[in-house]
Amino acid sequence: MATIIGISGSLRRGSFNTALLRAAVELAPPDLKVEIASIRGIPLYDADVEERDGVPAPVAELKDRIAAADGLLMVTPEYNNSIPGVFKNAIDWLSRPPRDIPRVFGDKPVGLIGATEGRGGTRLSQTGWLPVLRVLGTRPFFGRSIFLAGAGEMFDEGGKLTDQKMRDLVGRYMAGLSAFIA
Repeated sequence: MATIIGISGSLRRGSFNTALLRAAVELAPPDLKVEIASIRGIPLYDADVEERDGVPAPVAELKDRIAAADGLLMVTPEYNNSIPGVFKNAIDWLSRPPRDIPRVFGDKPVGLIGATEGRGGTRLSQTGWLPVLRVLGTRPFFGRSIFLAGAGEMFDEGGKLTDQKMRDLVGRYMAGLSAFIA
């Protein structure tokens, strides 16, 4: 059984991306275990802090979890037609020091999905992540795409994905990601 780390790029309690991540966990095939990780608690990147104190404990723990996993699922919001700063900041920390990039990200299969209330989905954010994933040496999964638009209509008050077409798409995406990792 393959294990991947799933990370939502939003800190908001009612985040549609965190809800989408929970749906991905629920709809993953039996041969794929998705462990949810958080970027909460990761400070703003500061090279002076890194030089003085090293990598913060929450970053070091997440780096080890990603390095030990068979893959990574990034669930990204789209802010101002781009990638969210808090998520990019976390990835910047996770790539420190640079000599750790191959251990943490090198040749790691990565899935990229996202949700937004906007009509355009998260196409621009997901596209914005591609140069970052390339520099980190990952293997992005391009088999299917999930650019969930109109997220406010897709989830119930408890954050459960209720739209059956989208549930089917997420299930197919997760099956494809599992096959890609295998």
